[in-house]
Amino acid sequence: MKKVLSEIKNHVLTGISYMIPLVIAGAVIMAISRVGGSLYGLTDIWDAKYAESGNGIIRLLHSIDGFGGTALGLMFPVIAAFIAYSVVDKLGIVPGLVGGMLVKDINAGFLGAIAAGLIAGYICLWIRNHVKLPQSMASIVPVFLIPVLGTLSTVLIINYVIGVPFTALNVGLENWLNGLSGGNQIIMAAVVGAMVGFDLGGPVNKAAVTTAMALLTSQVYAPNTAAQVAIIIPPIGLGLATVFAKKKYNTELREAGKSAIIMGLVGVSEGAIPFAVESPLKVIPSTVIGSAIGSAMAVGLGAVNQAPISGFYGWFTVEKWPIYVLSITTGSLFVAISSVVLRKKDAGEDNSPIEEEDYTFDEAEWES
Repeated sequence: MKKVLSEIKNHVLTGISYMIPLVIAGAVIMAISRVGGSLYGLTDIWDAKYAESGNGIIRLLHSIDGFGGTALGLMFPVIAAFIAYSVVDKLGIVPGLVGGMLVKDINAGFLGAIAAGLIAGYICLWIRNHVKLPQSMASIVPVFLIPVLGTLSTVLIINYVIGVPFTALNVGLENWLNGLSGGNQIIMAAVVGAMVGFDLGGPVNKAAVTTAMALLTSQVYAPNTAAQVAIIIPPIGLGLATVFAKKKYNTELREAGKSAIIMGLVGVSEGAIPFAVESPLKVIPSTVIGSAIGSAMAVGLGAVNQAPISGFYGWFTVEKWPIYVLSITTGSLFVAISSVVLRKKDAGEDNSPIEEEDYTFDEAEWES
């Protein structure tokens, strides 16, 4: 059972890895359009009425928003297709794509897309392994039998078995998140931030980030805001810790600190991993709490990030970006200061030059 769950996790992570660039591309293109629209005082550049605007730039911005929406709309078909691809190679792509499109149409959400990919992949795998035809007809299995039977079986299961519960779950989640306000929304943001800061790019982190990104298609922005803030707080905070207290870190970690700051600024939380591996019981509590503080502060004070971008190049497209940046700074400083306080001076390095004679080999002493 453990092996099966591990395989499923790997298939899902493969699908996510193919989905993320698509989501980023679509959301960034839409963000560019909406920032451009805001320069003209337009907060609804996606509205169809702007397709006939007398201003050519506004028409262009409206079209660009539509292009980004097209890319973002492919998110569920792509993740389903590449989960199926991970299970059974290229044989699963067509059933996965069609299953993902059906999930999108019935609003079964991110979890529905994952289920569609796994269903398509394992159905095609079963057909490939168990349907045996004479040698003269074997070639029709990959080009006809699997695409037809695999796709038909997948869409029937989605539409008549899992579609209704997954749609209800997705709609319920959207309504719950949209209904959050005040303290409840802050708690939600803190939980998302803590998950992102927990394993620094691991499965808990990815679960929070990808779910938040998927909710962008439903115009639910608070989880994404929380996640994107939390992604960059641990590496920046731990990098700053090596600047604030150099004597507490050896040369290797001080160099890792420089890289961590840069990786944090471009939105790569894995920059914090060397510190977490070296001292997990001291580092992870700091990153969890610091990320939760920054995320809760950003969402609670009204910052809104509509794009799945955590790097500095996307900060100024955020609604109320000064609050957003202040939240990142606050969380990062918490991580830095708490890490310094919890850490003793590194015992492996005293930062003084080592005399050469300390390493002199005494042959007579060795022989004695």
